[in-house]
Amino acid sequence: MSELHPPTTTVLAPEPRSNWSRRDFIKGVIASGVTVSGVSYFGAGLTPRLSAQIGGVERLLSLAVNGQTRRVDVLPGETLAMTLRYKLGLTGTKLGCDRGECGACTVLLDGVTNYSCSTLTHRVRGREITTVEGLEGEDGTLHPVQQAFIDELGPQCGFCTPGQVMSAVALLRRNPNPTRAEARTAMSGNLCRCGAYEHYLNGVMRAAQEA
Repeated sequence: MSELHPPTTTVLAPEPRSNWSRRDFIKGVIASGVTVSGVSYFGAGLTPRLSAQIGGVERLLSLAVNGQTRRVDVLPGETLAMTLRYKLGLTGTKLGCDRGECGACTVLLDGVTNYSCSTLTHRVRGREITTVEGLEGEDGTLHPVQQAFIDELGPQCGFCTPGQVMSAVALLRRNPNPTRAEARTAMSGNLCRCGAYEHYLNGVMRAAQEA
């Protein structure tokens, strides 16, 4: 009679787990200031730390912001709004629709209004960028447009106000004495959820008279 042997049990070694946790992923997204591809975090073996240059695009840029030169690390597809808010701490530039429709992110590029949420930071090297933080005087005095908006009760919730201010400043720089119709046209790219359009228009006209 043959001797019986117990069946052989094969113990599989556990698959190696990545050291990258969900908490690390969230921290990475916040630190970068932009939405990044999940492949960067969950790819095989995980991607190494990015260098200062990717795909021929230089990442360390010098930007002229509010009269100062600021050095900042910028991803290839990063928008100016993201750079200003999350890299340079200029949170006066608001992100509303993030698709170039509401005007909350309006800044001046060489004195001309632009939606920073739809402008790539790499495209503005060598241009003068002005945000709402760059309007006040060295002693903290408000710009005439800012003061006029306050006097005319323009800000309600205040979210759209920085964009409204930048549009009004650009208008009065190129046309110091606009008609109300011209002011309405110049401000039409800024949406106000509170419906305070007439208050903002009154502020533009007041600033023009007091300038």
